[in-house]
Amino acid sequence: MMNYSAGPPHPTASQTTPGTTHTPAIRAEDLTVVRGPRTVLRALNFNVPRGQITGLLGPSGCGKSTLMRAIVGTQAKVTGTLDVLGRPAGHRTLRTRIGYVTQAPSVYDDLTVRQNLDYFAAILDPGRTATDRRHDVDRVLTDVDLNSHADALAGNLSGGQRSRVSLAVALLGTPELLVLDEPTVGLDPVLRRDLWNLFHAIAADRGATLLISSHVMDEAERCHRLLLMREGEILADDTPDALRARTGADTVEAAFLHLVDEASAAARNKETTR
Repeated sequence: MMNYSAGPPHPTASQTTPGTTHTPAIRAEDLTVVRGPRTVLRALNFNVPRGQITGLLGPSGCGKSTLMRAIVGTQAKVTGTLDVLGRPAGHRTLRTRIGYVTQAPSVYDDLTVRQNLDYFAAILDPGRTATDRRHDVDRVLTDVDLNSHADALAGNLSGGQRSRVSLAVALLGTPELLVLDEPTVGLDPVLRRDLWNLFHAIAADRGATLLISSHVMDEAERCHRLLLMREGEILADDTPDALRARTGADTVEAAFLHLVDEASAAARNKETTR
């Protein structure tokens, strides 16, 4: 198992997290994505602070993956403003500063774990020496607890192990921003816990920013800040403690359901007054 201690206490709005600056890691204004006749993201406005874990929570199909693709610069038909690490999303200088993990593991089955990592390390920074790449590969293998499987073919790994290889690829080069699309789906509770401890260590020790999507509400309690989404809109942007206090709920899941009910009631009232 990965040897990382439990994450630090969630900072309050008035606390400063190490690595945080006044410029947010991500800034969106009127961010909209249209796919065919459907508006997938509807004029989103939010900031993601640096040096913290921000959870992107919401049911499947609410637009989380589309938003993440927009942030890393791979989503088409994006309008509005979307700045990432001080640059427009998709800017060429961001390639080595962002690590991105998709829902489906992105690895080559006919290569070993180490060969996959060495290949992606060479693509990420072709100018690095073989020794530097090897040290980076060794570091991320330790991060995701795959040293014992370093020489195994990726195609022979379990689903959870393949997901960890994808995470290791994203950690190459110590990125400033990690965008992780449901990285714990299908993992057992022990591995989920260990990965979340790793995420907190990355934020606390390296000052990195993490944006992690999930539809599992108990993972919201592990984040410093939350963006709650529903049907392409952001219902709330706050800390877990503030969301519970605002809604009078005991859990973030109950707070989310309260906000969904409020939004549904407001939509019905709007329809009846037309």
